[in-house]
Order: sequence, then structure tokens, then C-alpha cells
Amino acid sequence: VFTSGDEVELFLNGKSLGRKKKGEFEYRLRWDDIIYEPGEIKAIAYKDGQTWAEEIVKTTGSPSKLVLKTDRSEIKSDGQDLSFITVQITDEKGLIVPDAMNEIAFSIEGPGEIIATDNGDPTNMTEFPSKIRKTFNGLALGIVKSRKNEKGKIRVTVTSNGLETGFIEIQSVQ
Repeated sequence: VFTSGDEVELFLNGKSLGRKKKGEFEYRLRWDDIIYEPGEIKAIAYKDGQTWAEEIVKTTGSPSKLVLKTDRSEIKSDGQDLSFITVQITDEKGLIVPDAMNEIAFSIEGPGEIIATDNGDPTNMTEFPSKIRKTFNGLALGIVKSRKNEKGKIRVTVTSNGLETGFIEIQSVQ
């Protein structure tokens, strides 16, 4: 566990695996004797004896659908404004599948353009303007730009074989 706290308690499926304190010049804590079990692992970090941070990671199922989220649902129709769309591959419970590397395809309808896609993988050489790319750690990004002086509904759709299609709508306004 990486933490800026002083100590951490680790839980596996609700059972404490112990609390450990960081030593001088340490930046992480390790529990080397833990055997994998599906379910939930939770880390609670403490600083000066008080709860500092908490993180939970759950075992996911198989990839099921594409979920799209945008930083802004409305952009200006000035031909310059952008909306950043995060694509998540989730399981049936809505958890992001961290090892999903599915190929996805972006398409768009309305007064906007997909000007770039990315996935955060530094080894991926797919060009930014490509409408097809693989996800990395279950995630990808699409960047939509408005068309100058064209207002209306922009609909972005993302597809991938075997997954439920995802879509999102953005309004281009003056």
C-alpha cells in the first residue's frame, strides 16, 4: 500500500489483515503472506492516529458494457470548445474491469467532430485522430470539438464486439 499516512490497516473481505506502521524513509507497506481471494480489499490509512484515507478495490466480472461520461454536457458552438469523454468498460455490476483491453470504435452524429482519442498507454502508437483504438486498464478517452456556428445535439457512440454499446449526448450552444 502506497500512502502518505503513518500507518495502514488492510482488510480482505471484511477481515483485518493487521495494521502496519511505516518506517523512516519508507513510502509503502507490504503484506507478503496474503493469499488471493475474490471479493473486496480495503486499506485504511492513518496519520497522527486519525483516519487519513480509505480505498476499496473489488474483484470484477467479465467485461459487459461500455459506459461513457463527459466532463461537460454543453459546449459552445464556436468551433473551438471541447468536451472530454471517458469510456469505461464495466462488468454487470458497473465496476471498471481493470484488465480490459478491448478494441473500441467511436462514431459521432450532429454538429461536432471527434478530434482525438487516447487510452493512456505509453506503448500504444495508435494516432490520436484514429476513431478505433484499444482500451487500456478498461479505459479510453474521446475528445469532441464543436463545429463553428452549428448548434444542436451531438451524439457520440462507442461500440466493441461482445459489449453493450455506449452513447452520450452533448449540446452545442451559442
